Amino acid sequence: MQKQNIKSTVHTVACGAWIGGTMTVPGVSGGSMAMILGIYDRLISSVNGIFQKGKFKENFFFLLKFLIGAGAGLFLFAKLITLALTHFSMPTRYFFLGAVAGGAPMIFRAAKIKKVNVPVFIYPIVGIVCALLISLIPEGIFEFGGTGALAVVGGILIQLLGGVVVAVALVLPGISVSQMLLVLGIYEKLTAAVDALDIMTLLSFAPLVIGIVGGIFLTTGLIERAMTKHPTGTYLIVFGFILGSLPELIPAAFPLGWNLLFCPALAILGFIAVFMISKKENA
Repeated sequence: MQKQNIKSTVHTVACGAWIGGTMTVPGVSGGSMAMILGIYDRLISSVNGIFQKGKFKENFFFLLKFLIGAGAGLFLFAKLITLALTHFSMPTRYFFLGAVAGGAPMIFRAAKIKKVNVPVFIYPIVGIVCALLISLIPEGIFEFGGTGALAVVGGILIQLLGGVVVAVALVLPGISVSQMLLVLGIYEKLTAAVDALDIMTLLSFAPLVIGIVGGIFLTTGLIERAMTKHPTGTYLIVFGFILGSLPELIPAAFPLGWNLLFCPALAILGFIAVFMISKKENA
């Protein structure tokens, strides 16, 4: 029993580290990665049932282990990803493109389609359209400038609202948290503060964190109800979200030279790796 608990703890922390690290890449969805690794449902139910009588301890410690891993991944693994994106940007993005695409079949299987009808085609289209519309939001649209008391209050309210938006991106598969931070106009400032461990700058994002926490509790409840009452439609919309998020990962430039060989190979490698992991985790 103890060995099983240790194995479960290591697995939860490792999943958190991978999700925390990959979320720093614009276009990569933490929710998608959680689904691929097979812990999405557990995360949703743990957050939504954190205050459930008799379940608090179990849910609390599961979330604590996951958050420890996510924090470690954010600060440590994210540095490796940043280096890879800096020196090998195009091959790295193609690897993540393949990795995200590799999780799509698992989510499609999770929909458990019993019969082919019109909604089976409509739901994914809704997800694709929503993801594409989100990608069209101009960067920095929520930025608030100026000085004085009004600017401070306005900045706090903008951060609270932004936190709710980021929470939706955290919970919904197919929506990139980094992409949402770009939309909010704080991606570069926040990532630089995390990389430099600038505590004062990180503390200035306290309203954002409050908005995220509140948004997570609100969103997870809605998602859990949707997955319980309408699992097929919910998973098919998520499937569409993921398909619609793929264009964000494709580099604008066409691969040339050695990249012409490496990029497709890494995309295939990413697809196979995640496809096999998701198949094993959800067997």
